[in-house]
Amino acid sequence: MQTRAFERFLKRLSELTARQRERLLALLLRARQTERVIALIEHTGNGVHACPRCGGQKSYRHGQANGLQRYRCRSCGRTFNALSGTPLARLRLKAHWLDYLDRMLASLSVRRCAAELGVASTTTFRWRHRFLARAKDDRPAQLGGIAEADEMYVLESHKGSRTLDRAPRRHGGKATKRGISHEQVCVLVARDRDGRTIDAVVGNGALTAQHLHTHLRARLAPDVLLVTDAHAAYPAFARAARIRHEAVNASAGVRTRGVLHIQNVNAYHSRMRGWLVGFRGVASRYLANYFGWRWALDGRRIADCEAFLRAALGRFNT
Repeated sequence: MQTRAFERFLKRLSELTARQRERLLALLLRARQTERVIALIEHTGNGVHACPRCGGQKSYRHGQANGLQRYRCRSCGRTFNALSGTPLARLRLKAHWLDYLDRMLASLSVRRCAAELGVASTTTFRWRHRFLARAKDDRPAQLGGIAEADEMYVLESHKGSRTLDRAPRRHGGKATKRGISHEQVCVLVARDRDGRTIDAVVGNGALTAQHLHTHLRARLAPDVLLVTDAHAAYPAFARAARIRHEAVNASAGVRTRGVLHIQNVNAYHSRMRGWLVGFRGVASRYLANYFGWRWALDGRRIADCEAFLRAALGRFNT
């Protein structure tokens, strides 16, 4: 808008009705939020603009699209921006992103977020898992000192699936078999005394030593002391991996032996289960996202919506 036209517009603001002023203010606030999100995205890119298609490092500015600087790769000729190749590519309504991430930090449900933001619940559901796709990978490289490990089981859920290979369960229901079976999804959680936590959805049924080699071995420091319950998979894994291991037989009533216990990891299980209740069932295919979300909250890795957005783009706190 030219300066003269803008001045004329300002002079006529007093003629606006209360409803018109509210509408104008809402539009200005939305534009301001969009600018804030775009600035964060561009800053997170930190000036590195590798082509997401061919990996080429040479590109040049090629206009703008949807508020973001666009680039053209000199190698393959494709255009891209700071969101290309990320889980957030082609997501719309950027003005709502930070408000939505604030609500994720408060662990609000999909439907409540949708109602408060005035968007469809399918939109907030899509956003949830796009924002968590990379944020869930913010994990410690290794656990050291005394590390506790224990598995927890979650009833398999096909929530949201259009086809089922079994009869549907009412309100989540219960397993048809007692104890651990292939109706249960096993999640391995390991946590050291400094609070560093890793987890892995290992599959259906009981935990095995092979699961531990696949999901845990590379995440343990060579001098770690692994403390677990009396499950037979742990000593077999420890012998093969040549790491120190101590077992606490909780089923026999032995909860602690001096500093040896698994109470930290069990407390984490308890917090996780209590937190999941608020979502009224989680589809098994999204369990890894929810465990990553919980770790971000429990470990205070993400303190605000801006840090959450950076994590969604793969930039984590150090």
